[in-house]
Amino acid sequence: MVIKVNLQSNKHDWEEFLLSHEESSFLQSWSWGEFNEKLGKKIFRLAFEEEGKMIGVCLAIIETAKRGKHLVIPGGPIIDWPTKELVETFFSEIKNIARQNSCVFIRIRPQLLESQSNKNIFSDHGSKDALIHLHAELTSVLDLALSPDQLLSKMRKSTRYEIKKAISQNIRVEKSDNPQKIKLFYEIQLETARRHKFVPFTYDFLVNQFTEFAKNKTALLYEAYYEDTLLAQAFIIFYNQEAVYHYGTGTSEGRKHPGAYLIQWEAIKDAQKRGFRKYNFWGVTSTNNPAHRFYNVSVFKRGFGGQDVAYLHAQDFVIDRKRYFLNYLVENIRKKIRKI
Repeated sequence: MVIKVNLQSNKHDWEEFLLSHEESSFLQSWSWGEFNEKLGKKIFRLAFEEEGKMIGVCLAIIETAKRGKHLVIPGGPIIDWPTKELVETFFSEIKNIARQNSCVFIRIRPQLLESQSNKNIFSDHGSKDALIHLHAELTSVLDLALSPDQLLSKMRKSTRYEIKKAISQNIRVEKSDNPQKIKLFYEIQLETARRHKFVPFTYDFLVNQFTEFAKNKTALLYEAYYEDTLLAQAFIIFYNQEAVYHYGTGTSEGRKHPGAYLIQWEAIKDAQKRGFRKYNFWGVTSTNNPAHRFYNVSVFKRGFGGQDVAYLHAQDFVIDRKRYFLNYLVENIRKKIRKI
């Protein structure tokens, strides 16, 4: 088996391959790569080929930080993991790229379910558990094969009540693919960050991401209003048969009315209309501690009746041990401060 690795420059071929693999997420999409390039990051779109046929892809991104550069691979690679030669080629290639670009380490959160056998694929090649996560690792996923009535019946009673209450209050949900709307989303997020003491996303991060996906008809901003008062917003990505509730915000008035519940219900129904198979509520916490910063939002998400899906925890490959130790100290401090 002779495998060649090329830098892919053809969007059509890249997307065609990803969309033919059910496990592919937006984190490996062409749009995610374009978004990261707009932020000034160096990216690598690796295509693995055998006899001219694409058999795997991997989007890798160089993150620059004061503690040292590192190479990240979110939700990837998308390869046939049982094929030993392909797996060996992948690990060899990314280690070479990391060394050539003076990276301290490589961090991968593969699109593989959490299991000992999947972890062994990485540990057998020298990986170690990352101190912190890379994108959502535990998610709540709703099966959209059910009818709307069946979906409602599977929800927590209180969630179903809030949706019906929102409808009775004549709360309306508006949808937009206009990037200018992200300015208000960003400002409300800043208020929420100050209130709950977390580090918010930058405006450039949010607007560039939304712009890139919206122009490809794969993102919408949902807004819930009571009369003329904004209650809540949600940034939804539609990609490869899966709708993802990626980010959300809520106003102070939103705590008085169930607009956020109605937004989710409208987005779920829209995903069904598109013929999608899954609705992904994105990250949830595994703890039952009410004091945890993500506890309440996790209760909200799980109320819609989805099933928890756990992906393999992010894996690190150390390239420079001395500088990696500094990174370990910094991340350990941040983990304690942010309580994650």
